[in-house]
Amino acid sequence: MAVLDADALRRFVAPEVAVTGIADVSYTRQWLVGLDVPETGDDSLECLTEALYFEARGESVKGQFAVAEVILNRVESARYPDDVCGVINQGTGRKYQCQFTYTCDGHPENIHEPAAFERMRKIAYVSLAGVPDALTDGATHYHTKQVNPSWARKYPRTATIGVHHFYRQPVQVVRR
Repeated sequence: MAVLDADALRRFVAPEVAVTGIADVSYTRQWLVGLDVPETGDDSLECLTEALYFEARGESVKGQFAVAEVILNRVESARYPDDVCGVINQGTGRKYQCQFTYTCDGHPENIHEPAAFERMRKIAYVSLAGVPDALTDGATHYHTKQVNPSWARKYPRTATIGVHHFYRQPVQVVRR
């Protein structure tokens, strides 16, 4: 996965936005307004943007960054595919056997809110650029408060942001 550093991010940020480092991210719509994301054709950016749009567009900006963090935590985990699109599309094709419901719920995925889609693209871009992953404490799973999946009883909850609970997959102990 190609990750941009703070210097690379500065090249694409509108001049009126002072970026002294990725750590300067503000989880607000106002901060995102000043970002100018280039047309890159990057598959990771496109997959993450789409996932954020369909999974988290109704969340706060902080909640949207948290969902991006979960996806990127999975990319870094040996338990999941090692690229963004692979993580998002894992299990797609088997109804409700996928990792992200929008990829296998049988409903057509259409972008009806262009402004929200552009906001998700900015969040995806900054997330891929290397924003600190400090929101979910290493979470690899999340769900909305409206559901109660069976795995949630076994996984330690690491955060609650907006309408989502976040969880870290338990460490498996190997016995010899």
